[in-house]
Amino acid sequence: MTIKPLAIAAIAAALSFPMAAYAQDGAAAGATSGAVTGAIVGGPVGAAIGAGVGAIAGGINDDSRPRFRSYVTERHVPSYRYESEVRIGADLPPSGVTYYDGPREYGVTKYRYTVVNDRTVLVDPSTHRIVQVID
Repeated sequence: MTIKPLAIAAIAAALSFPMAAYAQDGAAAGATSGAVTGAIVGGPVGAAIGAGVGAIAGGINDDSRPRFRSYVTERHVPSYRYESEVRIGADLPPSGVTYYDGPREYGVTKYRYTVVNDRTVLVDPSTHRIVQVID
């Protein structure tokens, strides 16, 4: 039966995502959360599918980060001074920070970017929460 090897492969892949997500943000983190959600909803096969969808929806993928950093640097975006740690999940203030639309070539349509403490970040414009630290 072909379902059993596919299920084993999906479980093995899903179990490897937490280590990758710990080392990186962005696609790996999106893949991990997608895998967990997919596993809850659809079992092992759902985990594999969810991981792929989560990686795509996670923000700037790892291969595009250097180009995106260059894009932001070339625009001389001023850095906002933030007293707390710049990390995923941190809430930025609704005023005083300028948020910019990212170019579609990077696939970022839902999020905005800004620079905080000289670090490029993606922010959910509805919550002002940092969803990805680019560098």
